[in-house]
Amino acid sequence: MCEFKVFLSGEQVFSDVIYAEEKTGRVLLRTVLGEEKVLENCRITEVDVEKEILRLEKT
Repeated sequence: MCEFKVFLSGEQVFSDVIYAEEKTGRVLLRTVLGEEKVLENCRITEVDVEKEILRLEKT
């Protein structure tokens, strides 16, 4: 299974993410264990499956 490290403005903010949803200026992240985190005022800019990296950018 592919679990992502999440970076916002170059800083790692979350890890082991298996689900991401962008909706109206926010991103919902969920880990393999079901832990959730909502990041406001950002958007998904890159998904790199090979490196298991998800990059976000502030809006």
